[in-house]
Amino acid sequence: MKEIILSVGIDIGTSTTQMIFSKLTVENRAGSYMVPRVEIVEKEIVYRSGIYNTPLISDNEIDAGKVRDIVVAEYAKAGVSPENVKTGAVIITGETARKQNANQVLGSMSSLAGDFVVATAGPDLEAVLSAKGAGADKLSEENRSVIANLDIGGGTTNIALFEKGRLRSTCCLDIGGRLIKVERGIITYIYPKIQLLAKRHSILIEAGETVRTDKINKICDIMADHLAQAVYLTEQDDFHKSLYTNGGGQLAPQPGIEGIAISGGVADLIDDKGAGDDFRYGDIGVFLGRAIARSPSFLGIRRYLAKETIRATVVGAGTHTTEVSGSTIAYSKGRLPVKNIPILKINEEEEVSLDDLKGSIKSQLPMYMMEGQPQPIAVALAGYARISFSEIQNLAQAILDGAVEVVQGQYPLIVVLEADIGKALGNALLAKLNGKSDVICIDRIHTQNGDYIDIGEPIADGQVVPVVIKTLIFNS
Repeated sequence: MKEIILSVGIDIGTSTTQMIFSKLTVENRAGSYMVPRVEIVEKEIVYRSGIYNTPLISDNEIDAGKVRDIVVAEYAKAGVSPENVKTGAVIITGETARKQNANQVLGSMSSLAGDFVVATAGPDLEAVLSAKGAGADKLSEENRSVIANLDIGGGTTNIALFEKGRLRSTCCLDIGGRLIKVERGIITYIYPKIQLLAKRHSILIEAGETVRTDKINKICDIMADHLAQAVYLTEQDDFHKSLYTNGGGQLAPQPGIEGIAISGGVADLIDDKGAGDDFRYGDIGVFLGRAIARSPSFLGIRRYLAKETIRATVVGAGTHTTEVSGSTIAYSKGRLPVKNIPILKINEEEEVSLDDLKGSIKSQLPMYMMEGQPQPIAVALAGYARISFSEIQNLAQAILDGAVEVVQGQYPLIVVLEADIGKALGNALLAKLNGKSDVICIDRIHTQNGDYIDIGEPIADGQVVPVVIKTLIFNS
């Protein structure tokens, strides 16, 4: 049994906007007479859009109308209708995520992109998607090594660290090729942090002045050095922490990296040989690429070739956001798909005692209420400790006791598990509810507090559902 679903990836970045369509092949890999094991077995990009300059109204506002026009035109060129798209992601990335109307732009894109498509922003998610689009996770797995992917765009650098294929850490820095803009030889914009960084090194630079390449080279050498500091190739100075986006955390120092991959628009400029106007993109991207190329720190570490560079994030969005649930799930008919459901996470310590589990649900529920009424939520837990029939019955009762307001409300009770007990627990919940409320219970899905979940319509003869976990966090 095979099924092919169409996925879209749309990336609205600091410098560029682009999109792809891909086909995801879903297949049952289990043998006859065995419990189904449905997986995504193949991912094929079937259409790549052109690469457009992200249209802006001002330094603080995206031109939502023009972005929408780009997306509409590319759908037409690809011969795809939004209703044909089953999954994927629309993401707004880099410095663009800090624009005043970023949320509004994402909302309008989501309506264009199909019924089950993520609309999200956030540096952690972007770091993971760009790294997977670049193939850094596979490089790390195949080489049994620790590899950091640096996705260097126009406004930010997103870094994801993988050890033998497993994600270990992410971070994001305000370092990118478009943080100084140049037009007709005049500096038109300097990102405040970069201006402070330059001043710290006695480099005075102001918007409105004639650009000097000696200053730009020095600033870019410093920026490259801070990228090296971020992956612990050189000692961090006391200014370094201030360069993380929104005061975010740093990459974990362990495990120590053994190699790097570089993606993003600046990656294509690292080996630039100096042909053409150095300011041909209206920014310092060419200079930053060259600074990385000559950096002693980066010359001293093995560099792997990224599978994708400028398209890494959009490829990650279109091919790596979706997973499928476990093959033993339970759901009430007509209740799928559901989108943008916040996760109410039960931690493992609270799962030890059913009373603690029930209490955790009760104590967290008020955060998801509006005017005293419960909103859609998904109760998420591991569930590994309870696999016998009686244990699952007791777990079902504890969840129902904790989520009384949800059961009495208009929305289905949604439970997301890591352990492969979705069908058993879902059936137990349905039996105890006796038609009083609908239930959606899925498994083999890992979530964290702050995540949101989208659950699509059942595929593979109703055995599994496509799932996207995301974080709807906007940079401020």
